[in-house]
Amino acid sequence: MLPPYGVGVVSGISTKCVANATCSYYQVEFPNGTSKAYVPVESAANLRPALNEQDVPEILNRLTQGRYALPRQWSARHRKVTDILATGNPFEIATLAAELRRWNVERGLPDLDRQAFRKALKLIGQEISELATDGVETIRDIIQEELQNDAN
Repeated sequence: MLPPYGVGVVSGISTKCVANATCSYYQVEFPNGTSKAYVPVESAANLRPALNEQDVPEILNRLTQGRYALPRQWSARHRKVTDILATGNPFEIATLAAELRRWNVERGLPDLDRQAFRKALKLIGQEISELATDGVETIRDIIQEELQNDAN
């Protein structure tokens, strides 16, 4: 996982000459097959393992029951939401998605909040895309339903 880009696979290590210095990079490929990222080996802390089957119950719980105290003021809320999405932490993103879903039901979402909600759902969808365990289908159903509701 390469926050905030989503789930990718380290396909190898490449060496590149940058500013007269030879540097090693992890080559990260993303599922759509067209995107690649090069992460300096020294910055490997930016990479994290993808979710596993044991994480699914907690993701489902946060996606359905999670609560976030988001600021009511738009600019402060936008900063907070952007920061959460940028971390790439799937547990925090699932909690954010639950809160934005709640706001959408209660009062509707302004456009930028709606975009953040869609992004959060898509990131969670990417995280669980390769998993096959109890709870994954429920998460997929929630994501699909919310994205369809958003399109209407």
